[in-house]
Amino acid sequence: MRPYYDVVIMGGGPGGATLAALLMRQGGLSVAVFEKEEFPREHIGESFAHPLIPVLEESGALEKVLASDCWVKKFGGIFQWRGEDPHVAFFDHDNTVRDGAHRWAVHANRSEFDAILLDHARDCGAEVFEGVSVSDCSPLADGPGQEVTLKDGRTVRAGYFVDASGRRNSVVTKKKREWLSGYRNIAIWQHYLGGKPTQSLEGDWNIFREHDMSPIGCFAFRDGWCWYIPVPKIIDGERVVTHSIGIVTDPGILKQPGTDFTDAEVFLRTIKEVPKLKELIGDIRPVGDKMLTATNYSMINDRFADFDGRWILLGDASYFVDPLFSSGVAFATNQARAAAALIRHSSGSQMSEEELRGLWEDYDTEWHGMASSFALSIDQWYHAIGKDNPESVYWNSRGTEGPAGPSHEKTFQALLNTAFTPDLLQVLAQGEGLAGLRVDGPFMTAFAKANALELTADTKVSLKEGVAVLQGPALDIPGFKAAIPPNPDLVSEEEQQAIKAYWEDPVRNGHLVESPLDRPLDCHRFHIPGDPEAVQVRGLDERDGAADLWARLRGGPVLWSELVQDLHEGQERLLKRLLHAGMLELGDHA
Repeated sequence: MRPYYDVVIMGGGPGGATLAALLMRQGGLSVAVFEKEEFPREHIGESFAHPLIPVLEESGALEKVLASDCWVKKFGGIFQWRGEDPHVAFFDHDNTVRDGAHRWAVHANRSEFDAILLDHARDCGAEVFEGVSVSDCSPLADGPGQEVTLKDGRTVRAGYFVDASGRRNSVVTKKKREWLSGYRNIAIWQHYLGGKPTQSLEGDWNIFREHDMSPIGCFAFRDGWCWYIPVPKIIDGERVVTHSIGIVTDPGILKQPGTDFTDAEVFLRTIKEVPKLKELIGDIRPVGDKMLTATNYSMINDRFADFDGRWILLGDASYFVDPLFSSGVAFATNQARAAAALIRHSSGSQMSEEELRGLWEDYDTEWHGMASSFALSIDQWYHAIGKDNPESVYWNSRGTEGPAGPSHEKTFQALLNTAFTPDLLQVLAQGEGLAGLRVDGPFMTAFAKANALELTADTKVSLKEGVAVLQGPALDIPGFKAAIPPNPDLVSEEEQQAIKAYWEDPVRNGHLVESPLDRPLDCHRFHIPGDPEAVQVRGLDERDGAADLWARLRGGPVLWSELVQDLHEGQERLLKRLLHAGMLELGDHA
């Protein structure tokens, strides 16, 4: 163990291991990973969303994962919430149907999958220390960076410190995490032999059955919902496909008579009565004799990164929303991709300190936006289900204050897709196309009502006094690679064909698609100098048309009707963010 590393990563799970591999492939930095457990080790979260695949491809680990026997290819989801036919969709369903290329992820045995990623980081040159715990860290006295204290008392100096340790309270923020949702969940699960594949369910609705394409199965019942995931495991020396079956419920429900799902017999009796799921598990038998549990996981830290302290949080150490749409590992690894870009530019570029602070602000702000949007959208989903289950304690204690606007079906499609920007809720909202900023449009009607404004076509609009703009580089975070936006017309036909080819073989065709994080983009940052509590609003010139919008606003008051008449979709979103941040003055009518 060296006394100093350019980067120290606390935690060797998918996020930490992927970051280490990415940094080593970029070259030029020394990297250490401290993992408190010895791998392989069991872990919850065995089914993933498709944005994971491009990150594994870029890190070089995908080929090793695919060469193993620990995974099953995953194409989407079956979600049975009501008495009618289930909601079903491929990943990125509309684009998959349009271009015929299936976006995919994997179900995996986490003990093997995680070990492959950590071993790959080691193969790339990272120094990996298993069975070594980090107990504390503190800023270096003689320069930027952190002094990392290990549980055995040894210390290591780090130029950058990354906490990828999971759901424990962060050693670097020294704060308890806040709840991301207003409810508490507990997950209870076990692995079983003898289950049938989810795609074998009968019904014309089953888009997965004809070609034997594995989805995740999620099935609601009165007291919560169940997951059903194929997991290849080695049992008695033989590779077999088990099924991970779990119940997500309210901890209070376990105290009611007959619903203590931590009792293996009660659990089995309950899942055999769940609609659709019961058709798959008639002859199942458990692999182990004890139920596994995880509680209170939907939490978030107030900061994800700090330039002065040179620390970054990623994965569950930053936030975790909800297991409902299998997003956790995909988010963690994409944060690792963003963190790798952030560290690369911070350690090897000629950017000014002000420009670098902007990049670090991008990581913090944009990932917070993703967390909040995703959480609110899941609340909206729960809210809609709760209306159909008026007698359920579980469903009616979740999403009761869901945001207005998004439809049930749109919310489902967007959440399963996962690869959205922090504008997720705006994408979901009905009636929010290019006419979304008309005076009588749904967004502006709600905004004006909430803020007691009289908004007409003749309202004068200007930047509020004190608002300034910084021009410079930005990182297009979250930066999901090989993702086509909800409006495909925003991407050229050539790019769409490249993305189609990419998903047909990501290992072979990785060079065809550029990651949004490969290069910084020009941007305009709207902010209020001297106010550390003020929100910064970033607009990318290339995507959001920020330069043009700034040019329209900087000249003084402009009529609302003139401002919005020919804005494109990116500029509309930027203008909405400026409105929400209180940076626009809506003055007297002309």
